[in-house]
Amino acid sequence: QVQLVESGGGLVQAGGSLRLSCTTSGRSFSSYSMGWFRQAPGKERTFVASINRGGASTYVADSVKGRFTISRDNAKRTVYLQMNSLKPEDTAVYYCAADILGRTRAVDFGSWGQGTQVTVSS
Repeated sequence: QVQLVESGGGLVQAGGSLRLSCTTSGRSFSSYSMGWFRQAPGKERTFVASINRGGASTYVADSVKGRFTISRDNAKRTVYLQMNSLKPEDTAVYYCAADILGRTRAVDFGSWGQGTQVTVSS
């Protein structure tokens, strides 16, 4: 099992920025693909972004393309989600996810953190 801990959430005004971090205790972090998902109040969980184990390939949802960037630092066993130009519709609980097999499709992620709240005010 991979243990994931998210941090960096908070309250921000529309147009502002936040950087989320997810740290794992997994000894083989460099071999994991990593992803971010979010769940807004009253809505289903949706895919936000993913990154392959080497960090060379990233995938982002259309709704956040151009505003959000996913990256990773394998030495720190950490994946980041840089969120810029935040909108009220970005308000959600953001979850970090991992796939130990290195896959990047949303359906393949099986390990999850506890989530961190992001609230964007208008």
